[in-house]
Amino acid sequence: MEQEKVYLPVKILLEGGTGEIVEKKSRFIANVAAVESLEEATKFIESVKKKYWDARHNCSAFVIGEQNQITRCSDDGEPSGTAGRPMLEVLLGSEIHNVAVVVTRYFGGVLLGTGGLVRAYTKAVQEGLAACKAAVRAYGYEACLETDYNSIGKIQYILGKAGMNQYQSDYTEVVKITVFLLQESKEEILKEITEVTAGRCKITVGQGEYRLLV
Repeated sequence: MEQEKVYLPVKILLEGGTGEIVEKKSRFIANVAAVESLEEATKFIESVKKKYWDARHNCSAFVIGEQNQITRCSDDGEPSGTAGRPMLEVLLGSEIHNVAVVVTRYFGGVLLGTGGLVRAYTKAVQEGLAACKAAVRAYGYEACLETDYNSIGKIQYILGKAGMNQYQSDYTEVVKITVFLLQESKEEILKEITEVTAGRCKITVGQGEYRLLV
């Protein structure tokens, strides 16, 4: 029997955002966007540079791929390692995939030093991400559970224990519950439900699919 392919949950952006900080009179504006390819990331970076054409620096970083296969960053004239790399580290630390950020700096006349630049670019990206809306895209299965009224409490307990509190319930002659089971926990949950109901719960599992868990 062929082993089922494992699809790991992936954190992605639903909506990009903009954040801004001021450090010793320098403005740092972070624009964050979802990108699906190197071409999209490049176009996004160029569009921000065009918008803020009069800025001293437009530093950038992006992460593409479910395993972060493509990562790039640019200091855009700032001292090496003070902008792009810290920005990239924030993206990687956020565990968001397929995302790009450009931090625009309007120089305020006061030098920040290498440490100050690292802190400022790091904080700017954090502010930009805070203005975004993210979600987890996970692979799983919609399951219909049909049971009697004596077993419903046990099933609800199992689902609640697994953190699955969002499901549809239909109370008629029997109780029908429709729930989305994540791939990694599906077998264990269904096994436990079968055991506590002594096999009296009718379980129907649909085809695997991706869903957003906001």
